[in-house]
Amino acid sequence: MPAALLHLVRHGEVYNPTGVLYGRIPGFHLSELGHRMAAAAAASFDGRDIRALYASPLQRAQESAAPWETTTGLSIRTEDRIIEPHNNFEGSKVRFPQMLAQPKIWPWVVNPIKPSWGEAYKSIAARMDAAMTDAWHAADGGEVVMVSHQLPIWMAARNAQGKTLFHDARKRRCNLSSITTFRLDGNRFVEVGYQDPGKDLLAASVDLGAV
Repeated sequence: MPAALLHLVRHGEVYNPTGVLYGRIPGFHLSELGHRMAAAAAASFDGRDIRALYASPLQRAQESAAPWETTTGLSIRTEDRIIEPHNNFEGSKVRFPQMLAQPKIWPWVVNPIKPSWGEAYKSIAARMDAAMTDAWHAADGGEVVMVSHQLPIWMAARNAQGKTLFHDARKRRCNLSSITTFRLDGNRFVEVGYQDPGKDLLAASVDLGAV
C-alpha cells in the first residue's frame, strides 16, 4: 500500500560563525537553536502515523532527523537524492554585487535561469521527484518524512505547483524546520500543506542557510 502523505522537512539552523555558504561541505552541524528547531518539528507530529523516515546524507539533515527517529522509533534511511545541490560558491561569503568585481566568477553567473553557478533547477526537481515517488510507493501506508534542504524542497514545491523553477531566492517559502506536505495524485505530486513549527525560534536565528 502506498503512503497517504509525504512531508519534506527542512533542517534546523546550522552553526556557521564565519557566515560562509556551506553547501555540501562536511562538518557543518546544527547549532543549539537548530537542535531545538528540529525537536519542535518532530514534536508537532507526535501521534501521527509515520511509517518511513529519510534524510539527506549531510550532517545537518541527519541531526535534524534524529528527533523524528526518537519520536517514531524508526531508523533513518539515508537518501542521496534529497541532498543539497552543489554550488560553485561553497566556502565563500556570498555578497552581491561586490563579488562581480572578481572575473573568475563571471562564467558562474552568466545564466541565473539555469543556474550556471551550480546544479540546474531541472536536475534538482527531477531527483527530488524520483526520490519522493520511490518513497511514496515503498511505504506501507501511513505517512513519510524526508529531511532535506531549502532549495530541493522549494524545487519540489514549485514543481508540484506547476510553476517555473527559476525564482527569486529571497522569496522562498521554506523556513528552517518547516514542513511542506504532498500527496501523489495520479503520477504527479500536489502540495497539500505547509507548517512552520519552528516559527517562534526564527527571530533568534543567525544563520538561515539559504543557497
